[in-house]
Amino acid sequence: MTQPDFMAVALEEAEMAADRGEVPVGAVLVIDGRIVARAGNATRQRNDPTAHAEVLVIRAACAALQQERLAGLDLYVTLEPCAMCAGAISFARLRRLYYGASDPKGGGVEHGGRFFSQPTCHHQPDIYSGIGETQSAALLRRFFSGRRDG
Repeated sequence: MTQPDFMAVALEEAEMAADRGEVPVGAVLVIDGRIVARAGNATRQRNDPTAHAEVLVIRAACAALQQERLAGLDLYVTLEPCAMCAGAISFARLRRLYYGASDPKGGGVEHGGRFFSQPTCHHQPDIYSGIGETQSAALLRRFFSGRRDG
């Protein structure tokens, strides 16, 4: 059996978020080659500024697995996580972070506060950037272009 393209699934979630009028970011949490949780941004839908895709999948995976830590799980997300999401990733003890497009303005991994590089960070996942970057960046450009034109 072939393993699904987890970033493609995250991109599907981002597309669905865009269809709802949300910033198109999608995330998937995986363990042992299977998806445990998937979500797209839902800040507007839920009237919740913390309802980023990463936070939603972490919450869903913790509930599904009935545990507060997610050691051994890998996160695929279409955009570089912000500082809030990087904190949640660290606290959840995720094993690996794979992300698509970099976010020079709002990112918290390789931009901004670089959360995982701080001495106060208790856990840093293995980080792999640029996975599905072209598709992720194009989706974001289309979304924001439509907002500016409309």
